[in-house]
Amino acid sequence: RLLPRTNTAMAKAGSDGLITIAGGDVMNAIVDNHEAPMVISSVMKQNCTERGRRIVECGMDVAAGSAICRGERNYIGNAYMSLPIAITVEGANIMTRSFQIIGQGLTRCHPHMSDLLRALQRPPSEEKEATAVFVRQFYKIVGHGVSNFFGSVGRGVTSSVSSAARSKTAYKNGDDLLAYHEKQLLRLSNNFALTADLCFTLGGRLKFEELLMGRLADALGAIYLGYATLHHYHRRRGVDGLEALTEHAMLRLETEAQDALYAASENFPGPLGPLASAVMKVGCFPLGGLTRPYSPPGDDLTKEVSRLLTTPSEIRDMFEENIYRAGEGAGPHQMTDLIDALPVCVEADRAASSVRREKREPTAQEADLIARADALRDALIQVDVFEHATAAEAAPGYVRPALQGTEDRFAALERTVFREAA
Repeated sequence: RLLPRTNTAMAKAGSDGLITIAGGDVMNAIVDNHEAPMVISSVMKQNCTERGRRIVECGMDVAAGSAICRGERNYIGNAYMSLPIAITVEGANIMTRSFQIIGQGLTRCHPHMSDLLRALQRPPSEEKEATAVFVRQFYKIVGHGVSNFFGSVGRGVTSSVSSAARSKTAYKNGDDLLAYHEKQLLRLSNNFALTADLCFTLGGRLKFEELLMGRLADALGAIYLGYATLHHYHRRRGVDGLEALTEHAMLRLETEAQDALYAASENFPGPLGPLASAVMKVGCFPLGGLTRPYSPPGDDLTKEVSRLLTTPSEIRDMFEENIYRAGEGAGPHQMTDLIDALPVCVEADRAASSVRREKREPTAQEADLIARADALRDALIQVDVFEHATAAEAAPGYVRPALQGTEDRFAALERTVFREAA
């Protein structure tokens, strides 16, 4: 039985892993189609590296001391140390989240803004035609905003009702799982579109509002990855346990998007900020807290996902598909040995539990299985031991610099104990 903290860490790592795999599959399909979506690539870079960091941090929690003792047996330490590179290079995440995603996406992804901007850039000789285009696109932008407002209100109410009426085990039906979460993502997309329209009230000041853009980037990333996760479920449907893992991931993503949009409505900046904030709250959350229905996964679902990841299951097999495993006779390889040991240890635990429950002595076969599992566990929990950290420390007469410095300082003091100083 896992500790509560371990249950949480395993479930979070599992759902974040599913989210990154799903997003990567969709992104790879887009690239294979010879497309180069700038905004989506920024969303993927920032989200996948950040979620990758969370996964490794959860792994560090679970692996505990073996994750910080360097050596060949440490299968997670190098990943922990290298992740800051992914976070920082090719566009630091802090810049990607707070500027690039919304700064570029707001104009590039709006259905009418690009045409309006192009009208402004036309030469003076085309002023009359440019003015007509500008006015036409301006009215389309206004109409788009009004449509988003009423659509956001309507979907906010209906999706909140469906969320309140939904059973906690409804996800076990795959069709219901897809239908429900598609409806919630459509509502959140409408909320996001309304918020994006309100951002135009800031004008050029928007590029200086990093906090607002960061929150909107969080919402956009969660919505996009939500659709990617549902697409992954649709493609891989039939994997036993995938419904629970998908539900866990979707509940987290919907909560992230909702919280980001609510924080944006509470802190909308600019001279028209109070008015934009009021419009956003009415549009996105028309009934206040009643229309903020999303919350993190419950304990029962978290325990179920953790169980799927810590016992032999088709979910584990799915995650193992792209993991390197050493071949036969390749020698010790910690990751391979961990994967191979799990079925043996789980079966041995069942045998030991049966022996205790029935208050009897184990059979010869059970005793061999339990002994084998104990030997595997003992080997896997070992860490690398080094007599000396460096070659210099192995030299005769070596004294650590810190100790040598302390000795020199004491030699220069007139009083070396508190009694003498008193």
